[in-house]
Amino acid sequence: MAFASPAARIGRLALALGLGLPLAVHAQSGSVSGSVALSSQLVDRGQAITPQTPVLQGAAAWAVASGWNLGASASIETRSPDHVAEALVQAMRYWRLSADWQMQANALYDNYPGHDRRKAFDRAEAGLGWLYRDVLSLGLSAIHPVSGSDHRLRGAVDLGVHWPLPWRLALSAGVGIAQPTPLAYGYYADDHAADHGDAESYGYGSTRPYRYGHVGLLWSHGPWRIEVDRVATDGLPRVPDDLRTAAWVATASWSF
Repeated sequence: MAFASPAARIGRLALALGLGLPLAVHAQSGSVSGSVALSSQLVDRGQAITPQTPVLQGAAAWAVASGWNLGASASIETRSPDHVAEALVQAMRYWRLSADWQMQANALYDNYPGHDRRKAFDRAEAGLGWLYRDVLSLGLSAIHPVSGSDHRLRGAVDLGVHWPLPWRLALSAGVGIAQPTPLAYGYYADDHAADHGDAESYGYGSTRPYRYGHVGLLWSHGPWRIEVDRVATDGLPRVPDDLRTAAWVATASWSF
C-alpha cells in the first residue's frame, strides 16, 4: 500500500516504503522527484526480506498528469552491492474527495531477484487507500503471487497513523492483517518436508491470516527524515533457519 512507513513497508502502503521507500509525491504534472534511504533491515508487512544488515534504497517518481504518478525503486544490501535485493515499479492515481479526505488507487509489481527464499515475495498487487488530513490512512490490497505454482489471490488490510509532535517529531504507527505468500516457506518444505511428514505445518501453502504492526518516532527537517520503529508480527508460521525480523528497524532518508 502506499501509506507504509519506510521502515516497516506496511502495504505496501506503498513504497513501502516498509518496509521499501515511499513514493508519496505531491507534485505538479511533469515533475520528477526522488529519494535515497539507508535502513537497518528490509521488512515487508512484518516479514524479513533481508538479514539484519544495512540496506540502501533508492526511489524516483514522475508526476505525468494531475493526480497521476509513476514510480520505481530498488534496494541493495550494502554488504552485497552487486546484487539487487528488491526492485519495484508502481503506478498511482490520487483523488481529492474533500478538504480533509484523499483517495488513492495503485498497482505495482514487486520483484526480488535471485533464487533464494525471497523469490516467494514476487507479486503483482492492486490497492485502494484513503487518507485523512495526512494523519490517518486505510488501505485495502489484493495480492497476486507470481512465483511458484500457487497463484491464489491474497489480501491485506493496513491502517496507519502519522501524528505530529513538537520539535519536528511525529508518532508513526501502523497495524495490518494479511494472508502470507504461498511459497514463503516452500524452500524449506520442498527440501525437508518429507523428513518432517507435513509441509503444511511449516506454513507451506497456508492462507491463514497473520498480523503485524509497528510504532515509532519520526524526525523530519526539509528533505531529511529519520525514523525508528518497534516492529511486531503475530501468527506467521516459522521454520528453522528462517530470516527473523528485527525488533527495531531504523531508516534515514533524503528526498530531492
